[in-house]
Amino acid sequence: MKKNMGIVDKTLRVFAAAVIALLFFTKVISGTVAIILMVIAVMFIVTSFISFCPMYPLFGINTRKKE
Repeated sequence: MKKNMGIVDKTLRVFAAAVIALLFFTKVISGTVAIILMVIAVMFIVTSFISFCPMYPLFGINTRKKE
């Protein structure tokens, strides 16, 4: 598994996950939409920590800077 996420990409994903969590815990979102968004938020957090998005290779995307 080759890393394919840059620091900006990871930061935006963590921020989006935090916003979704905030909306969920303040009861702004609820029901099926809340569950779906929380699953997406968890996926954002996991992919940010491992620096790999499984969808990126399918589209030829790589946001990580060259070393």
